[in-house]
Amino acid sequence: MESKSSNILLLFTFSTTLFFFFSTSSSASLQTQTQTLLLNPLTAPQTTLSWPEPESESLSTVTEADPDSTSTATLQLHHIDSLSFNKTPDQLFNLKLQRDALRVDSLLSLAAAKRGGGGGGGGLGLGFSSSIISGLASGSGEYFTRIGVGTPPKYAYMVLDTGSDVVWIQCSPCKKCYSQSDPVFDPKKSRSFNGISCTSPLCRKLDSPGCNPQRQACLYQVSYGDGSITEGDFSTETLTFRGTKVPRVALGCGHDNEGLFVGAAGLLGLGRGRLSFPTQAGRRFNRKFSYCLVDRSASTSSKPSSIVFGDSAVSRTARFTPLLFNPKLDTFYYLEMLGISVGGARVRGVTPSLFKLDPAGNGGVIIDSGTSVTRLTRPAYLAFRDAFRAGARNLKRAPEFSLFDTCFDLSGKTEVKVPTVVLHFRGADVSLPATNYLIPVDNSGTFCFAFAATLSGLSIIGNIQQQGFRVVYDLAGSRVGFAPRGCA
Repeated sequence: MESKSSNILLLFTFSTTLFFFFSTSSSASLQTQTQTLLLNPLTAPQTTLSWPEPESESLSTVTEADPDSTSTATLQLHHIDSLSFNKTPDQLFNLKLQRDALRVDSLLSLAAAKRGGGGGGGGLGLGFSSSIISGLASGSGEYFTRIGVGTPPKYAYMVLDTGSDVVWIQCSPCKKCYSQSDPVFDPKKSRSFNGISCTSPLCRKLDSPGCNPQRQACLYQVSYGDGSITEGDFSTETLTFRGTKVPRVALGCGHDNEGLFVGAAGLLGLGRGRLSFPTQAGRRFNRKFSYCLVDRSASTSSKPSSIVFGDSAVSRTARFTPLLFNPKLDTFYYLEMLGISVGGARVRGVTPSLFKLDPAGNGGVIIDSGTSVTRLTRPAYLAFRDAFRAGARNLKRAPEFSLFDTCFDLSGKTEVKVPTVVLHFRGADVSLPATNYLIPVDNSGTFCFAFAATLSGLSIIGNIQQQGFRVVYDLAGSRVGFAPRGCA
């Protein structure tokens, strides 16, 4: 009898302990994972630009490497706001959102045009068979650098854009040119400038080539969603990246350039297509490049944003996800996104099917340097947003602001706890710093959830979410990598 009582007591004790263990484990798993957000206001950009390369680089310091050898080049990047003077941080932020809306519309238009079979082909007649819709709209490439063009090299500001392919620069004589910070490039003063004939294989790589029959000169045209255009002679020229010359790069020498471009002389297309710079300079830089975009609210003593071409662009700490190929549109970098976690838990309504790239080229997820705010297809965004709102319910809500429907009044605070956010890609989980998803939108303490919905099936990972990571584009390995704290 005594033994039976002892067994009952032992069983009761074990059951109680087991219940207590599961109760505490269960409640621990329900606790939202958080991180601290330090509240920095909107800041104005630096008013002076500094570049490590001299304006007139002597030819003795520039080497043209063997075409079959690989090189490395590192360039400093600046945000387009650095070319905007006499504007307040609030004005600059609003202009950024306006550019961003045009940028997204242009990307979606390009995707739709390519799926529909427009924007390409055509014969080589005088003029063009159809317009090309580029990924760039209203000069909305957000980052630019300084590159030498021609021989001897003339340095110019060039926008870097992963959403388009064609490299181009304003050229004299100008039929019409917009205002830029440097003198317009004069091809007659360059020893390495060469035109391209209408029958050249390079000319046929253009989506919609044209031909001047008198000169038998290949013509290019790039037109933008807002009506801006650049057109002129398609040519080859030498580009200088600090100490490395890259000869025979196909680029548009634009004699008619109209629109809302800002300050920069042209554009370096970093897309995945046949005429992009990474594809053209494939062997020279081993088809690898990476960039790290510094948060503009960071201290002025921090390292600047930068882009690296070559094998050293690949960070050892990067986590990689495979690139997907869209045969309907070879410009964009498509990634396989599997889901999102908020506060340590996967968001149930965000499923891989919402991000699937179908055989017809619809849907999918691209990563883009020129889009600021990440756009997610609407069902994914709503589930993600609601999960974030639930995790941040202790924060005081504020009215909607522009495209942001989830904002908070954090006035009077210096820091707050916010739920963690992780983007899940095939093979790579990208844990975002708090500053990459809750951002200041004014100087009154209003911070907004830096994502938005799109009615299109195409989702876009923007540069706000990329800040602080070294984003590695390894075209040779058909993969994209993310290295946290990669700007150091």
